[in-house]
Amino acid sequence: MLNILNVREKLKQFYIEDNHHGDISTQIFGAGLTGHAEMIARESGYFSGSVVIEEGFRMIDPDMAVEVLLEDGRAVREGDTIARISGSIRAILTMERTVLNLVQRMSGITTQTREFVEQAAGTGAEIIDTRKTTPGLGMFEKYAVTAGGGRNHRRTLNDGLMLKDNHIDFMGSVGAAVGRARMLTGPMDKVEVEIEDVEMLKEAVDNDVDIIMFDNCATGWIREHIHLVPPHIRTEASGGITLDTVKEYAETGVDYISAGALFHHQEALDITLKVVK
Repeated sequence: MLNILNVREKLKQFYIEDNHHGDISTQIFGAGLTGHAEMIARESGYFSGSVVIEEGFRMIDPDMAVEVLLEDGRAVREGDTIARISGSIRAILTMERTVLNLVQRMSGITTQTREFVEQAAGTGAEIIDTRKTTPGLGMFEKYAVTAGGGRNHRRTLNDGLMLKDNHIDFMGSVGAAVGRARMLTGPMDKVEVEIEDVEMLKEAVDNDVDIIMFDNCATGWIREHIHLVPPHIRTEASGGITLDTVKEYAETGVDYISAGALFHHQEALDITLKVVK
C-alpha cells in the first residue's frame, strides 16, 4: 500500500525537477481554457499507477476531473482507455509526461511480475522483489510488484536483518555474524543469511536462522542440498534469476524466489495521452 503523503511529496519533487521556471509551451493557451484527454494503452499488459494519475493531475489543478477506469493489477489490452482527464489544458499538458513516465514504468513492472508469478504457479514458491530499485522510485516500483501478484522483500534496510557475503566476511563467519545480529533483533525481526556453499549452509542451520538464501546457486545444487534445511527455516533462491529460469528454480522446493529482474529487466508498458476533440 502506498503512503499518500509520500506519493504527493514525490510527485511534487518530480514536477519541480521537470518544471523549474514554468512550462513555456503551455503559455500558448489561455489560463482559463479547459479540455479533455484520455490515457490509452498502446500494448497489452497489466496496469498499475492509479494513484499517480489521480494525485498527479489534481496536484496541479485541484478542480481537475480524473476518472481511472482500471484497478491496479488488472489486465489491459492494446487500445483500452485507462483514464479520462478533464480540466485546465495547461495543467494536463504540464503534468502529462511525469504521470506517463511513472505509470508506464509501474505497469511494466506489474506486467513482468505477473509473468514471473505465472511461471511459478503450482510450485508453492512465491515471487518476491529485491532492493535493486531505482533511487527515488522505490516505493512506486515495490507497489507495482504487489499489483502483479508478487510480494515485497525488505522495503528498507530496517526490515529485518540480512547478512550477505560481505557482512559474513567482515565478521569472519556465519556464526559470528548471526550472534551479533541476535543482539540487535526485536521480537518481530527476522534474520536471513546468504549462503554460497554447503559449509555456510550447515552453519546457518546450526545457528537456527529464520531464512536461508541460496545465492547464485545452480538449481541442481539447491535440489541436492535443500533437504539439510529443517522445515521451520524458510528458503529463498536469488541471483540472476530471469523469466526463462524462474520455473526451474521454483521447482527446487524453495519458499521464495527473489528477482532483481523485476526492476532492471522489464520494459515500460507503452501508454499514451490523447486529446479528446
